Amino acid sequence: MTTIFLVRHGETVDNARQIMQGQTQGELNAEGVRQAQQVAARLASEAVDAVVASDLHRSIQTAEIIAQPHRLPVVTTPLLRERDWGSFTGRYIPDLRGEVWPDDIETEEALLQRAHQFLEKMTATYEGKRVVAVGHGIINKAILAVYASCSMKEVQRMMNCEVRVLTTSSVAVAASAASTASGTVTTASAE
Repeated sequence: MTTIFLVRHGETVDNARQIMQGQTQGELNAEGVRQAQQVAARLASEAVDAVVASDLHRSIQTAEIIAQPHRLPVVTTPLLRERDWGSFTGRYIPDLRGEVWPDDIETEEALLQRAHQFLEKMTATYEGKRVVAVGHGIINKAILAVYASCSMKEVQRMMNCEVRVLTTSSVAVAASAASTASGTVTTASAE
């Protein structure tokens, strides 16, 4: 079994300004640094074998703070990147309500496939290990949906630096893939 401490990155300058970040790099603000330090303190007494992060700066910053007590390097993966919001990227989120989604937004199917690939990679690479994985709000929601074999609508939104613990194996990931392929996962609304 692989234990994953799934974390959303700390608050960023653009989170506070309500800007759709998508796959931009982002930068933690002072609150985001404080949040990451709190997670680091909380997980300091946990046995952790690896720290993995999205390859976007805001997740790497968060992961580096969490990794410090364990003296572990941060391994990055594009599988944990936030959803690509296409031409919505960089826009003020309240202005997007009610707008028709453009065709250049990453599809939910692609997002769920990435989430599944991430879980496969974690269970294959870190079998029997305990891993901190720092991602983003929507990709984490997709990972949790694949993990629970439910729709993204059924997964509660993660707050900045929230931690959820998943325990899984390659067998469980394969079973969730079969469930997803059979149509269990449905379309989610945007956050």
